[in-house]
Amino acid sequence: MAPASDYRPLIATLGHPFTDLALLEEALRHSSFVNEHAAAGLRDNERLEFLGDAVLNLVVGHMLMSAHPALREGELSRIRANMVNESQLAEIARSLDLGRYLQLGKGEAQTGGHEKNSILANAVEAVVAAVYLDGGFQAAFAAIERHFRALIEAADGTAGQDFKSRLQEAVQGKYRDVPRYRVVEEQGPDHDKTFGVVMTIGDLETRGTGKSKKTAEQDAARKGLARLNAL
Repeated sequence: MAPASDYRPLIATLGHPFTDLALLEEALRHSSFVNEHAAAGLRDNERLEFLGDAVLNLVVGHMLMSAHPALREGELSRIRANMVNESQLAEIARSLDLGRYLQLGKGEAQTGGHEKNSILANAVEAVVAAVYLDGGFQAAFAAIERHFRALIEAADGTAGQDFKSRLQEAVQGKYRDVPRYRVVEEQGPDHDKTFGVVMTIGDLETRGTGKSKKTAEQDAARKGLARLNAL
């Protein structure tokens, strides 16, 4: 196991002082690393990922119900799904600098595994489970709340929200500029593309994804609005 000091910045950001660091290390261990070190008898983070998904959905659901008592079940479900999807969890992972701590196999590391949304999102779920197993439900709740509070408070469930307009209004007076959007990624066949868009305003930058450029821009604007609200 790596020295405890190696994880100190991550532990401080998570806000949970681990009693059993082996749980945190397991949460950061990808299957590609385990496959390359089969003789060591290590366990990858997939079981923790399974548990963390359940804990995350429970806590985010609880927070949404508490923050927005007027929202109906369908609206709550839709908002929660958007908050715990791969793209959003990968953004949380980047805010934690989680890629820096991941244990990946050589092949995965060489192909940019530390920045892949799928690997980062799965690692967030695994870390949530590690906090839960180490400190119990209240510890997991506190850690999740710390990193999702701004998103929860920014959500109001209104269909077709224009986050781009809301963001532009929010930055007036703070920045002498307007939000700018640029497409940085296109994935998938022509009939089923996914777009990645980066929004920048001043020193703030967020990344959004969607099945159209407009949807991706709205996603990036939503994340930018949440970041502003957290400042």
